[in-house]
Amino acid sequence: MPVSLGERLIGLIRTGLPADQTIGVALSGGGDSTALLHLCLAVGLRVEAVTVDHGLRPESAAEAAGVAADCAALGVGHETRLWRHGPLGGNLMDAARRARLGLIADWARSRGIGVVALGHTRDDQAETVLMGLARAAGLAGLSGMRPEWHEAELRFCRPLLQAGREELRQWLRSRGVRWIDDPTNENDRYARVRARKALETLAPLGITAERLAQVAGHLAQVQSALAVQVSEAARQFVTEVSGALRLDAGLCDAPQEIRRQVMSAALVWLAGTDYAPRAPGIERMLAALATGGDATLAGCRLRRGWLVREPRALGGAVPVGALWDRRWRVIGPEGEVRALGPEGLRQVPDWRAQGLPREVLAVTPGVWHGSTLLSAPLADHSAGWQAELVQPFHLFGLVD
Repeated sequence: MPVSLGERLIGLIRTGLPADQTIGVALSGGGDSTALLHLCLAVGLRVEAVTVDHGLRPESAAEAAGVAADCAALGVGHETRLWRHGPLGGNLMDAARRARLGLIADWARSRGIGVVALGHTRDDQAETVLMGLARAAGLAGLSGMRPEWHEAELRFCRPLLQAGREELRQWLRSRGVRWIDDPTNENDRYARVRARKALETLAPLGITAERLAQVAGHLAQVQSALAVQVSEAARQFVTEVSGALRLDAGLCDAPQEIRRQVMSAALVWLAGTDYAPRAPGIERMLAALATGGDATLAGCRLRRGWLVREPRALGGAVPVGALWDRRWRVIGPEGEVRALGPEGLRQVPDWRAQGLPREVLAVTPGVWHGSTLLSAPLADHSAGWQAELVQPFHLFGLVD
């Protein structure tokens, strides 16, 4: 007998999410995330939900309140997190996405939740591939969205990547469940919206969301096989030291795609970003490595084989225990965590005994009280504080 739509969607949830722990659901109130929540409930999973109010539209607060009321009616724990931002410029959608994931992660940790489900669909996958084509992305960029990934202590899952957007809405209609249509999804200002509309034009050629998602899946398999070689090259040519990366020039003798992906992974890990820089920038960094020159890209600087954070790109001050610069967590008594910097090095006279370049130690975390340095854990001045990377480089995007 053919499998019904409902059975297939529920099957995706059963195979994509663990049944033995509470699942955090990122719930915008749109059709995709609303379907995700109701499918989780239909399977019998324990769930809690979080809504991020970006504050970008006048209606957003009322919509978040409506989502909270719907969750209360379902008996689902819910919380709204507000993105408190100042003036915004540049890539607004990317900034909103980063803020959303950060707020969701903070919420999940505060609730003791280890798995967060996102409602991305096959259509989102296809749009991602089209946007990758537009920026001449490499193999990794054309492999589409990952079904799951780990970020610090959290596991993010996308169990509905094999479901179509309209299929989810059809299922919701059959159950009489309403959702919110965000007008932003029709605004041609955003690349994802333009990609969505381009799919309609491409459909007569047979280039559909389903076909593009299949292509992404095929390329993801190739990328997975290549990742083994990339991981081996990273272990051979890259050494993590105090949060910086020491790159051996021998990397430049590796096959082009392997050296490109190693440099890409190094930059993404060091900058704590989600996307690699474009290919020309990566090639420029590799050329600098081969000649022993200097180069900067994506908030990182390569100098004499050391890849370090640029001081001006570092994250702002945070309290001890919070994530600093997207990579570091300092544990110990109270204090303010910010970069060690030149002033911190002046307060640690014997920092040279570490045998590390000034530019490496200057961008490591220090614990401060005003202008007084309390601790420099990476400069052998811990004084009761410890600093740890939330994810080592050789476990990042290489063997995940």
